[in-house]
Amino acid sequence: MFFSHSAVKAQNENEIKVTTNEGEEDIMEVPSGMMLEVDSLLNLYNTKTYLQPGDCNYRDFNPEFDRETFIERLQRIPSVMEMPYNEVVRKFIDRYAVKLRHSVSIMLGTANFYMPIFEEALEMYNLPLELKYLPVIESALNPKATSRVGAAGLWQFMVATGKQYGLEVNSLIDERRDPIKSSDAAARYLRDLYKIYGDWNLVIAAYNCGPENINKAIHRADGEKDYWVIYKYLPRETQGYVPAFIAANYIMTYYCDHNICPMRTQLPLKSDTIVVNRDVHFKQIAGVCGIDIEELRTLNPQYRRDIVNGFSKPSIIRLPQSYINAFIDNEDSVYNYDADKLLTKRAEVDVTVNDLAEASTTRVQTHSNRYSVRQSGRSSKRGKAKGRSNSRSRHSRGKSITVKSGQTLSQIAQRNHTTVAKLKKLNGIKGNTIRAGKKLKVK
Repeated sequence: MFFSHSAVKAQNENEIKVTTNEGEEDIMEVPSGMMLEVDSLLNLYNTKTYLQPGDCNYRDFNPEFDRETFIERLQRIPSVMEMPYNEVVRKFIDRYAVKLRHSVSIMLGTANFYMPIFEEALEMYNLPLELKYLPVIESALNPKATSRVGAAGLWQFMVATGKQYGLEVNSLIDERRDPIKSSDAAARYLRDLYKIYGDWNLVIAAYNCGPENINKAIHRADGEKDYWVIYKYLPRETQGYVPAFIAANYIMTYYCDHNICPMRTQLPLKSDTIVVNRDVHFKQIAGVCGIDIEELRTLNPQYRRDIVNGFSKPSIIRLPQSYINAFIDNEDSVYNYDADKLLTKRAEVDVTVNDLAEASTTRVQTHSNRYSVRQSGRSSKRGKAKGRSNSRSRHSRGKSITVKSGQTLSQIAQRNHTTVAKLKKLNGIKGNTIRAGKKLKVK
């Protein structure tokens, strides 16, 4: 290739300086997934719960290998994608094998959670399975990863691209963090990019910087469509993106040769999904069913604020299979549990017309005469007291309903524009259960 080995030097922690055989210099950025601190991976729920240090008895150092060994190993990888060797690729392999070796150990363990999901999505669209290592350089297999420019999730989708491929993003939900949905979206995006370029190196580069930047680079290179020719016209991070991808495939295949011991994985218990048609907070599920809320968050990373907005549309919650029946059997209790504290948005707010009229009158009088405002203020207070008295008279008659089979306090409160707490106080209810046929005061 056109890189000089002696001229490839580390510029700083996040950059690599490259000098070509023609004497040109450039600085490429290390992809964001290679800059994540190892602590961010160690603090993930799955890592703390299901991973244990491996027992390989390797010495913790990286052996040296010659150029021919790297070339031969890369060619042995079963791949339809081109994985050539050059000194830039070598530099990225060294980064994984030395500085990031402990992160690689964690990723090798974490891969057991996510690689089957990636492979299934890629197989569905008949794409090369080597692409399953893209999230290694994108997010270091951290589903909570967010880049400095706002890309999120394992596949690091930007909001606009995610929405283009059907991922919902709003204040309560971010499906870019859903491993299954984001993997399907990523596979469709990669398929569409291949239809444009017909070259996997260009597809990978376009995944990183967008087709617009690839098209500009091709134009500046007089129509050349070889990544290693247009490379110098690409953004700095994209210049290192394809070499990093090749290095990720290498290190996830030949980790043993570099004395990297995978963490041992105890696979989580099987999970299943339920569909809810009402809003529910993770703390309600955890409080009634006894599930660890961190496990609930890990199984449902798309819910940004622990709230499942089932009232907006039927929504899916993933639970450990052993908790599915507990939820179904106690569904009403789940919805009622601390509902007045956890789900506090009011559906309707009463406004007293008399108070508004008096406030309006007071504002008008303020503009006309300061003295008269003080006078009207006194009469306003008298009028307000009278208004409250009239209001109490109007509402003293109250309103009652008869509880129907299957109804919950939360449903009754929502239907009658009140809260569960007010219903319980008004009717002297201690717990959260009510029986059909009982008469309840609602006002």
